[in-house]
Amino acid sequence: MSAAGASTMNQKAPWQDETEAEEEDFKPLSAEEAQAWRSRNPSVSVWRIVLGQVLVGVLAALLAWWVSGQARVGWSAAYGALCVVVPAVVFARGVTRGGPAAGAGSAMTRLFGWELVKLVLCIAMLAAAPRLVPDLSWLAMLAGMVVVMKTYWIALLVRSGVRKTEV
Repeated sequence: MSAAGASTMNQKAPWQDETEAEEEDFKPLSAEEAQAWRSRNPSVSVWRIVLGQVLVGVLAALLAWWVSGQARVGWSAAYGALCVVVPAVVFARGVTRGGPAAGAGSAMTRLFGWELVKLVLCIAMLAAAPRLVPDLSWLAMLAGMVVVMKTYWIALLVRSGVRKTEV
């Protein structure tokens, strides 16, 4: 083998240096440190987020009805909110049911499987909208959906500790 070929084999890819640096910096937490971290970073219940979506959906529907003066607009916004909330409830139930997953692969499979169910249910509800909501206002329905979907961002911002960074 030539000298050039041997030097090429000994060179490391940039990602390998980065990985080694991360491994050197990694220090497992003690039980006390882990408990302190958990107390500083409490988890947010998925059900609180779903409840927040329900409340935002009701407010959006009432606001749409009040601003337009038409009940059909309010009902359309409410149905749009339901197109987000109902699949979110199914997703939350599916992901939280059954306790902790056996491993990372199982957890990811469960997460993506229920996310697919959520997406298909949302699309089915949208397809059924013209038959279920008399005199449907598509704009109001989409507005109700978007407002309720943005609740995820609100929950992320409101969660304690998100805006703070630790050094």
